[in-house]
Amino acid sequence: MKVIAINGSPRAEGNTAQLIRYVLEEIEKAGIETEMIQLAGKTIRGCIACYRCFDHRNQRCSIQNDAANLCIQKMIEADGIILGTPTYFADITAEMKGLIDRAGMVAGANDQMFQRKVGAAVVAVRRAGAIHALDSINHFFLAREMIIPGSSYWNIGFGRDIGEVTSDEEGIQTMRVLGQNLAWLLKKIHG
Repeated sequence: MKVIAINGSPRAEGNTAQLIRYVLEEIEKAGIETEMIQLAGKTIRGCIACYRCFDHRNQRCSIQNDAANLCIQKMIEADGIILGTPTYFADITAEMKGLIDRAGMVAGANDQMFQRKVGAAVVAVRRAGAIHALDSINHFFLAREMIIPGSSYWNIGFGRDIGEVTSDEEGIQTMRVLGQNLAWLLKKIHG
């Protein structure tokens, strides 16, 4: 089994990455392989509604000059998918939105290829807007027939400056419980 985490923050080792690492630590303790992809420094543009993915049905987006297809391939290979983002104006980053739109379209064109994979959102926030960002990711998971585990609270950690989320004890605990629940669910699904 494998879990892929995609950090949609423009800061590779910022608060979002730190929150994701708490989740991944728990998954690794359960003996499940993990990998994190950082979108920092990478470009992912939005879907252009060309519908070529429905013509080709090759599990790829027709836009070839950015990081989306790499991420989509990693998502296909994984049993669990974590999508993490900071909160930008009460929503996800543009790169994460581009990935969700394109991966979602490709999945729909290819017999719901993410169906019954386990998906979890992780959101870093300075002050407000995190619930909307969390919902944006969860709506993607649900629309692609994925399974979402819960945690002890919403999958949110508070902090603005890099490292500030490490002071959010409740956020850290929420991430740890999320990792434990994600690992438990994967083991139930995959026996």
